[in-house]
Amino acid sequence: MKDIIASINELKTRKNALILAHNYQPVEIQDLADYRGDSLQLAMLSARLDNPLIVFCGVRFMAETAAILNPKTKVLLPVQDAGCPMADMITGAQLREFKRSHPGSTVVCYVNSTVEVKAESDICCTSSNAVKVIESVPLDHTVLFVPDRNLGSWAAKQTGRKVITWDGYCPIHQWGFTTEDIVNMRAKYPEHKLLAHPECDPEIVDQADEVMSTGGMMNYAKTHDKMIIATETGLTNYLQHIYPQKSIVTLSPKAICPDMKKISLEDVLAALEQEQYQIQVPEDIATKAKISIDRMLELS
Repeated sequence: MKDIIASINELKTRKNALILAHNYQPVEIQDLADYRGDSLQLAMLSARLDNPLIVFCGVRFMAETAAILNPKTKVLLPVQDAGCPMADMITGAQLREFKRSHPGSTVVCYVNSTVEVKAESDICCTSSNAVKVIESVPLDHTVLFVPDRNLGSWAAKQTGRKVITWDGYCPIHQWGFTTEDIVNMRAKYPEHKLLAHPECDPEIVDQADEVMSTGGMMNYAKTHDKMIIATETGLTNYLQHIYPQKSIVTLSPKAICPDMKKISLEDVLAALEQEQYQIQVPEDIATKAKISIDRMLELS
């Protein structure tokens, strides 16, 4: 592993490349990365980087967003089929039909979506700014929220706005936790705060002490020592790694996203060596998708 890391660092320096990693990536990938964060943090960062090469350790929709925001940079996804089941739950054609069924509505699109869906949307959001984005929509507009029903429903409660959600979800957050897990973990860790990601099933979110994005959880962990975390295990594993003196536990070890665990150090090295699996978005789709992404970034 040391030899692989040394080779990656040598190539990264020689090619003036940067490695970005999402908070759900394996610990060794996050350790290696130049920057790590949630979807919003990485999108904002991608827009202002001027390196000729980015290796994006995450899933396809994240690398696509980086490629749209920084078209002069070559963006590589180390594993071609690292995708997102939620993003695949709605197509551009389905969204067009959804809009036809609700004329005059504003489409808020979770960033966990394909470029085709982003291109059909009015504004994007992430879990960290969904409330702010919905609040920016004119009061007389109904909000169509795609594709995540859980995030959309939670944000609707926070804003008091009329929101019609698409019936999509993240399988890991939807099925990875149970109310029984909460009972058991609160009994075992009575002094810990339960932090839940808004992608979780409403039964889990309603019982949480705090609801926040992974970036929010990272910030929370800087100043708190005892927490139970309801999100994909990659975040909890990394927090345990950087704060070994703190008590940070997952609500359930079952909450593992296979797609987020596909990228290995060997894959990162191969991407840098061969500059393979470049993410390219057709210009016409990228132009339309960028409008919805830029509107999100303007609010951030």
